[in-house]
Amino acid sequence: MPSALPLADPAPADGLLPHSVTDDAASRNLGIYVHVPFCRVRCGYCDFNTYTSEELRGAKRSDYAGQAIEEIALAGRVLVQSGLPERAASTVFFGGGTPTMLPVTDLAEMLAAIVVSWGLAPGAEVTTEANPDSVDRDYLFALKAAGFTRVSFGMQSAVPHVLATLERTHDPERVPLVVAWAREAGLQVSLDLIYGTPGESIDDWSASLDAALAQNPDHLSAYALIIEDGTKLARQIRRGEVATPDDDLQADMYELLDARLAAAGYDWYEVSNWARADVAVPESVEGTVRPPAHTDYKSRHNLAYWQGHDWWGVGPGAHSHVGGVRWWNVKHPAAYAERILSGMSPAAGRETLDPETRRVERVLLMTRIRSGLRIDELEAPGRLAVAGLIADELINAKAALRGSVELTLRGRLLADAVVRRLLAE
Repeated sequence: MPSALPLADPAPADGLLPHSVTDDAASRNLGIYVHVPFCRVRCGYCDFNTYTSEELRGAKRSDYAGQAIEEIALAGRVLVQSGLPERAASTVFFGGGTPTMLPVTDLAEMLAAIVVSWGLAPGAEVTTEANPDSVDRDYLFALKAAGFTRVSFGMQSAVPHVLATLERTHDPERVPLVVAWAREAGLQVSLDLIYGTPGESIDDWSASLDAALAQNPDHLSAYALIIEDGTKLARQIRRGEVATPDDDLQADMYELLDARLAAAGYDWYEVSNWARADVAVPESVEGTVRPPAHTDYKSRHNLAYWQGHDWWGVGPGAHSHVGGVRWWNVKHPAAYAERILSGMSPAAGRETLDPETRRVERVLLMTRIRSGLRIDELEAPGRLAVAGLIADELINAKAALRGSVELTLRGRLLADAVVRRLLAE
């Protein structure tokens, strides 16, 4: 989660939510996000709420799992006491930071606490992020044994000078090893890439795509590098030590990415995310064959964010959203530990979204999803804008005839402008 926290109302010490969160709650899935805020080094481009050993100010990594388990128990009580129906967790996502800096037993214990508080829905997706140099074969097998179903590796690039600019610490040759171990363990594999790093050429990017596709991942995320204020990379650019990312080059890289992934059998389902096409997997039981079960490789946890479902964010700086109420925890691990040890909610502030804000956010988020926004959800000015967006080749005409907004390739490159027109801004 981003390190900047918005200004809003104070959150109650007991964490209880207003009764409004119960409206239509049974129609929403529940996801759990666990933020592990520890990193070995701080990458120069990173603006997430993460801490190296020197920045912990007395907080201890070894204490973190126990503190997170206390918040998980608190969350279970709060959701019941707030009148919400019992719902098993549909998805669980451990992010960071680098969750796999913790011993695998810590991740297993936190996941077990989630099972105690909510249970896991049948077929639940359970993911952890990992750096290629933060896991080995035994660690990945232990994740699978603990109930994890999926691992997302921060590959970022296969080109050493690009990784050096990003201050990533792993050897590119490590990626095939960890992917092979994860598959051997029975985990789905996602790879994360970044494009548009200063000094990265289109040939460099092509080489990274070659390396990623050679691993045949189930899922791939690719994000244009954004220079965030306050980061080391922003300071380097300001001093002229590093070139500013080139928007036109980033657009060329995105077009190459989309073409290469489509040719390799991946479908885009969100502006920055692609998944292998659903496949039918026959199941044999005692000599009989069941009807094929379809394996969906999309990130269901992230889809739940974009679709406006409920999630509870555990850990320092983590954000949560339940029924139109959004809140965020204190940022520093030491402040988080103090709240938890005192028996208080770690929430620093919260806001109840008004209907207009919820409408705007729904258009903003659902437009990014290939199968997302229905045209009849738009207000009249937005519906009138659809014809012009089709004429400008920003949304798909056939999808519009079916009643939905689907961005074209050009529309994905200009997604913010599309949203402004749909909102008639």
